[in-house]
Amino acid sequence: MKQFQPLQNLNQSQKTALAAVFVLISPIFCPNLFRPLGRASPSLFSEWNAPRPRHLRLLQGALDRQISIRQQVELWSPLPDQGWKPCPESYRGVPLPDKSQGFIQVFLDGGLNQQRMGICDAVAVAKILNVTLVIPRLEVNPVWQDSSSFTDIFDVDHFITVLKDEVRIVRELPTPYAWSTRDYYATGIRATRIKTAPIHASADWYLENVLPVIQSYGIAAVAPFSHRLAFDNLPESIQRLRCKVNFEALNFVPRIRDLGDALVHRLRSLPSSSQTSGAMDPTDRINTIAKAGAGKFAVLHLRFNKDMAAHSGCDFEGGKAEKLALAKYRQVIWQGRVLNSQFTDEELRKKGRCPLTPEEIGLLLSALGFSNNTRLYLASHQVYGGEARISTLRKLFPVLENKKSLASVEELADVEGKASLMAAVDYYVSMKSDIFISASPGNMHNALQAHRAYLNLKTIRPNMILLGQVFVNKSLDWSEFEGAVVNGHKNRQGQLRLRKQKQSIYTYPAPDCMCKVA
Repeated sequence: MKQFQPLQNLNQSQKTALAAVFVLISPIFCPNLFRPLGRASPSLFSEWNAPRPRHLRLLQGALDRQISIRQQVELWSPLPDQGWKPCPESYRGVPLPDKSQGFIQVFLDGGLNQQRMGICDAVAVAKILNVTLVIPRLEVNPVWQDSSSFTDIFDVDHFITVLKDEVRIVRELPTPYAWSTRDYYATGIRATRIKTAPIHASADWYLENVLPVIQSYGIAAVAPFSHRLAFDNLPESIQRLRCKVNFEALNFVPRIRDLGDALVHRLRSLPSSSQTSGAMDPTDRINTIAKAGAGKFAVLHLRFNKDMAAHSGCDFEGGKAEKLALAKYRQVIWQGRVLNSQFTDEELRKKGRCPLTPEEIGLLLSALGFSNNTRLYLASHQVYGGEARISTLRKLFPVLENKKSLASVEELADVEGKASLMAAVDYYVSMKSDIFISASPGNMHNALQAHRAYLNLKTIRPNMILLGQVFVNKSLDWSEFEGAVVNGHKNRQGQLRLRKQKQSIYTYPAPDCMCKVA
């Protein structure tokens, strides 16, 4: 029998052959190392090189910055009264008719916040048609593969109770209509399915196209339903009903609220480091700054996943490998049809079309006066590049927390691996924060901007065009960058903006959902 040769006894050609065999079989035993299309962290070998800081000059300035007491005090102070309040409880919409005309079902796709808007629209449509709403079905998200249902996320009893005088709502269809299921509509053309609802359809469209189906069959199922109700030319009662659903009826289930409360308590109880940037003498200056942010925290929605990075068409300094991987991703997901890909990186940045990287959002926060002992909660399902991409942000803000750093494995067991439940926890914590900021616009940014505006809470909206332009300008020193950022965000920290024609009521709740205080 031929004996096994120790590795050191093999000649060079044998070692080369053995290495080749190892490379060939590695993807079989370690597929995650070579998988190029993951939506969070890239594959270890095929996708990227960890990026170096893109703005070294500004980064050093941020680390050496002098903290202004006035800026800290102003930063953490609550918003002043802006003269608008949620409309009083005494307001009541159109009384509920004695008899319902039938049932309506809706099937909602998208992520949690898109589904939230769909739920509000579904209640409004049920009211317009005087029909009974079946608790909406949340479709399995094709991106995150989360099958969480309405009852997994929202408190159904609270939902029905708050709306009982406005709309009839049932958990399930009665037995005579039990056949109306998702599977039933997936297996053929059905007379009771409405699949032609236009984007931002008018109330008249539903009265003319959906109500007759319900009157004929007793039920209609509308799918798809996302963004299927107009924002304009609707009765005041319908607009206020949408807001009542959004801000009062949609409470998360107790397990999400309990976990969120635990995270908030730990964030407010974290020991605050006495070390801060810049010259800290005399001692009373340190105490004043520490007091300004004592027990307070900010939430950062770091919206930087692979979908966003690829679709933006921007360069994020991950090297040639990352550029090729993102180009491949665009081809696979969108068949290369990405409008931004025809522009250069500099052109896109100057137009404010590039999502802020963790490094850039860190520089923004530093310029706005957040000190390096700020308690910063990171609300994000996944960050493209993982910890390597976040390292510069963590250097600027060492007290950077998330669900996993604040809660035990046992506490997270019910939500782990379920994107909608994780997003619900982040939403809840964000609503409890002193300041909320999102790195880039999106559904969660819009939803929280609206909800926090409704309650007059501070929310920072990054000026994407300004930031794109200053980050492209490599000649700026820290003081020039800081001055430009501060001036460009004076009126972007929670100041109420009234909704304009065609704008979303789920982003701008006034004047539809709020009443001006005399």
